[in-house]
Amino acid sequence: MLIDIHSHLDHCYFNDDLDKVIENAKKANVKVILTAGINPEKNRESLEIAKKYDIVKACLGIYPIQKTYNENDSIKIKNNNKINEQKNKNNLRNINIDEEIKFIEKNKKNIIAIGEVGLDYFWVKDNINEQKELFEKMIQLAEKLNKPIIIHSRKAEEDAISMLQSSKFKKIIMHCFTGKKSLVKKIIDNGWFLTAPTSIVRSTQFQENVKLAPITQLFCETDAPYLTPFKDKRNEPAFVVEAYKKVAEIKNMELKEVVNNIWMNWQKVF
Repeated sequence: MLIDIHSHLDHCYFNDDLDKVIENAKKANVKVILTAGINPEKNRESLEIAKKYDIVKACLGIYPIQKTYNENDSIKIKNNNKINEQKNKNNLRNINIDEEIKFIEKNKKNIIAIGEVGLDYFWVKDNINEQKELFEKMIQLAEKLNKPIIIHSRKAEEDAISMLQSSKFKKIIMHCFTGKKSLVKKIIDNGWFLTAPTSIVRSTQFQENVKLAPITQLFCETDAPYLTPFKDKRNEPAFVVEAYKKVAEIKNMELKEVVNNIWMNWQKVF
């Protein structure tokens, strides 16, 4: 009953063998894989993948470092010939936030969570206000649809937590959280969830997070094709068991006990 709470099956690294990747996951007793969209194109791909494979569930969102605009900005952008195809200096396309929110709402029965969304001050530092505006809309969308929300917060952990705390929403999963211990404790005190990615096999940061978090507030993920537990090998959902094994080791628990507890977390949140 393994769960991969976060992956990117739409990634080009899976273009040639996604059938095999899903087969491998099933052989490894993975029962649920969440695949996360990050923009309109990837959101639609995630829906198609979830439709094709019974163990895959789609998550839709807008990644924080996209170039975005609102409905009220559309005329201005069209007049400047910037809609759809324009690239900003980070080589990211413009996205109409309001249109994509409408699309997500229309597909609420076909998705299981909002994500991957949040803040990122590592890759982009000059559009913080824009990121916050987008993130606030994603939080409100999760509340409206009553869907769990999966958070990216790289180098923006304090701001992300502060914004989430302004909401009473509790179905919050902090994906690959790398903030300081005081913030990890704040996440725990708020009743939110942390993930143990497969790179926990070598990451002391994620090992410390698992030490601090009760098993009742943990999920495991691959973030496939990233964060592989094996050197020079593409990550895939079948490898999520490596995160479960490390959690069992850290918590001094039987693997089966960890699997059962995380399955109960799944049932509680989703």
